[in-house]
Amino acid sequence: MAKNKLLTAAAAVIAGALAFSACTPQPTATSSSGAPKESSLTVMWNQAFYAYNDDTADNNNVTNANVAYLTNDRVTFYDQDLKLQPNKSFASYEKLSDSPLTVKVTLADTATWSDGVAVSPADIILSYGAESGLFNTASADDVEKLSDPETGTLTKKNPAGTVYFSANSPSLALIKEFPVIEGKSVTYKYSKTFGDWETGVLTPGVAAHVVGKRALGIADPAQAADAVLKAFQNNDKDALSKISNVWNFDFNFVNMPTDKELVVGSGPYTITDLKDGQYLTATKNPNYKGEHKPTIDKITIRFIADPMASVQALQNGEVSIIQPQATADVLTAVQALGDVNVETGVEGSFEHLDLTFNNKGPFDPAKYGGDAAKALKVRQAFLHTVPRADIIDKIIKPLNPTAEVRESFTIVPGSPMYAGVTTANGMKAAYPQVDIEKAKALLAEAGVEAPSVRILYAKSNTRRVQEFQLIKESAEKAGFKIVDNASDAWSDKLGDKTYDVAFFAWASNSTAITESDANYRTATVPNNFGGYSNKQVDTLFDELQGTTDLAKQEQLIGQIEKLLVDDAFGLSIFQFPKVVASSKKVQNVSAIALVPTYYWNFWEWKLA
Repeated sequence: MAKNKLLTAAAAVIAGALAFSACTPQPTATSSSGAPKESSLTVMWNQAFYAYNDDTADNNNVTNANVAYLTNDRVTFYDQDLKLQPNKSFASYEKLSDSPLTVKVTLADTATWSDGVAVSPADIILSYGAESGLFNTASADDVEKLSDPETGTLTKKNPAGTVYFSANSPSLALIKEFPVIEGKSVTYKYSKTFGDWETGVLTPGVAAHVVGKRALGIADPAQAADAVLKAFQNNDKDALSKISNVWNFDFNFVNMPTDKELVVGSGPYTITDLKDGQYLTATKNPNYKGEHKPTIDKITIRFIADPMASVQALQNGEVSIIQPQATADVLTAVQALGDVNVETGVEGSFEHLDLTFNNKGPFDPAKYGGDAAKALKVRQAFLHTVPRADIIDKIIKPLNPTAEVRESFTIVPGSPMYAGVTTANGMKAAYPQVDIEKAKALLAEAGVEAPSVRILYAKSNTRRVQEFQLIKESAEKAGFKIVDNASDAWSDKLGDKTYDVAFFAWASNSTAITESDANYRTATVPNNFGGYSNKQVDTLFDELQGTTDLAKQEQLIGQIEKLLVDDAFGLSIFQFPKVVASSKKVQNVSAIALVPTYYWNFWEWKLA
């Protein structure tokens, strides 16, 4: 199903040298006995895997999503042209009615978990119930008590009888009436028209029978899955409390779990080895019956944070595919290798800068006794100092000479709506270039002298360090005191109120027009880290959810973005440049501008 935008893995670079030396990819060969040897391929990613359930708020990250894509089938997938394709060997779907909007998903007979258990409607209901937020009973205060006060990460289990699934999907929350189960089919109705219904078709996540066994102590798989289904059907708070604890926590691991049921999946591969911060190995699932059967027996993902180290690993034959953080040095280095395929362009991820509205810092009205106008002027003053054009010219153009400042919070440059939305939102008109004198004047009008601004970003990310320096130098000319709050654990700190500005990237996993909803809507949705709230924005997103007319969608998005600009929410900066390099030993490698990036067609990879 459609998820919130993910934190991009390229933004979540971690430090540390790698002790692990991966096996170089070997083509399929014949042993002395005549039996075919196991074929293997080693690839690279720039952040370590840390959770198998990527649907939770804390685990909603590209590195986890890529592994889930290898190991779990889904109802739909995107092709190279970003067209949504059905996966009928797993499930089929159809729209039964427009009023009310009614959708039916039917699991295929070939849909099977890696332990041999058939995928069932209980698996779909578990994902729906967990992500919709409709079954949660925990209050905001309850959740705060269950979370780390510094990072905001959920660290404690619910008390008995309290239900809290750490996820919130605004689109699934529209399915207020409990779905109807008939055989292998799940039929559900939306409470209002939802234009992105096809990108958000209900699909399973983690296995209900595994969750049921661990939460409710039921060993029989069919009975365990049925117990999970009944818990949601009956809104059984005691059972759902236990189920939510398992769903939130049990699938968080960084080393290979001793309990292999935690890696049960429905896809072509299963996780067979995992070493914290070093590598993950996925091996062909012998029980997979779907159409996406891979030709390679084993794929190992090495976690390499350092972009140049990944280039070196490719040169040495230790890995065969890399997609490091793109810098001019990286591009030059991979092009110099010669005997590799290099793909450049832009990714679906984009860099953005968000201000914090709820931490009693310089951009929060609470710091000024609730004076919203004063806080707004301080936010606007800071944004007038952000050197977006300098960042593009000095950091991005060496990789993409045609790169330009991105002027939209929600729409990708070059897409049909981009021109209309950027004209309507007023971002370029409000912040055409750095204006230090304007910033000084706004601070003077607000009566605020030398405000201290703490900036959070990825400490070990070379590009981010360069961005920070450019922002710091510019902002301090206007009188701001800039505090370096860089952290290697930056993604864990998002939303913890210990910073005033964060810059990172959003990575899209779908083409849904409402995908950005969770980034800007008030209150509990997990992606609104800065505590921004505007009821008009919420209302417009409500209207956008039910709009299918493209012209109306563009108008509504323009209005939403205009409010974001007027409120000085933050700024979009640039679209990520892309560098994917692969050895000529592996064929059919390409990358799409959505998660799962170059993994999108892994079943088509072939060893030369």
